[in-house]
Amino acid sequence: MLTNSGKILIVLVLILSTIGLIVVLSASSITSIDTYSSQWTIFSRQLMWMIVGVFLMSVVALKIPFSFWRKISRMFLVAVMVLLVLVIIPGVATPLQGATRWIGYGMFNVQPSELMKLALVVFGADFLDRRSNYIDNWRYSVVPLTILTVIAMGLVVKEPDLGTSIVLAVILMSLLTAAGVNIKVLITMTLSGIVSVLILAVVQPYRFDRLLTFIHPFANSSTSGYQMTQSLIALGSGHIFGVGLGASASKWGFLPNPQTDFIFAVIGQESGLIGSLIVIALFGIVGFMGYKIAKEANDNFTALLAVGITTWITSQAVINIGGVIGALPVTGIPLPLVSFGGSSLVAEMTAFGILLAISRSSKIKKTMPTKLAKRIKTSSGMR
Repeated sequence: MLTNSGKILIVLVLILSTIGLIVVLSASSITSIDTYSSQWTIFSRQLMWMIVGVFLMSVVALKIPFSFWRKISRMFLVAVMVLLVLVIIPGVATPLQGATRWIGYGMFNVQPSELMKLALVVFGADFLDRRSNYIDNWRYSVVPLTILTVIAMGLVVKEPDLGTSIVLAVILMSLLTAAGVNIKVLITMTLSGIVSVLILAVVQPYRFDRLLTFIHPFANSSTSGYQMTQSLIALGSGHIFGVGLGASASKWGFLPNPQTDFIFAVIGQESGLIGSLIVIALFGIVGFMGYKIAKEANDNFTALLAVGITTWITSQAVINIGGVIGALPVTGIPLPLVSFGGSSLVAEMTAFGILLAISRSSKIKKTMPTKLAKRIKTSSGMR
């Protein structure tokens, strides 16, 4: 039995994933026709992955005992690390638009960086819980987990994928904060991270162009600022109520990646400011419910799991939407549950299944004392 937070969360997940399915069909129709000669191909793949994700969320992850996640946490992290290494080996990964982020064959490609988010949450929660009595000893608690995260981030940046590495850093900081690490250590790590991101942005020409585009998006509207310019045009043309579902003009070759990184621009154009604010509000409520589940958790491990998962989803939504509307530099990460992508959707659905399992376990623990008290009272009366 789920808590009220869990019940609301599962409804939100289904609403957001359904919105994603509908908008993916609209946003990808032209690209799908050009690439596969059918407007339904990309949509059908997203539908397939959504069915798999819902199964993993509601049947598998919801019922897996937390002891299983603790048992496989190290092996899971190592396995994903190996996949990240394989991805950057020439000839092994599947190249796409200058990046090598996928490994697999045909339509069954896995993006290890998406799995790393879940692996880091599970391993980090287990690691910090085991060393909770030594949390003030930052060399023993903070340094090992930070080193592993930095290695993972380095492999992801090599793909290249700076956006996902930022999300991994945010997950790490959320786990350390929830575990009670000293604020001075956290501030030092945050400042070091910001400096590192700026250095990585400056040393690569395309990242530096994205940074300049963020500052002046219309200055290079035909070159490096083209994607951002088209995104802002799409959002602006949606006005208050939008141009109507399926009526977006941007998907006709004007806006690159309309079904993935910039799907929020299509939402803004077709449903207007109202639709955009509804999607933002849904993610806001997801965050609120996720942290509430963390607060209601039975133990330190499940609380850390809930914090890590919630921070992962909400921070990724903020980074994606911020990039689309021009409030943040473009990082190229998908909008959770909404953007097209099998690996991301399956990983996110699995994570939500864990969140729901935490909600259910906290409900069970809260009801047990009451039922036990009733049985004791009844047996006492019989005597």
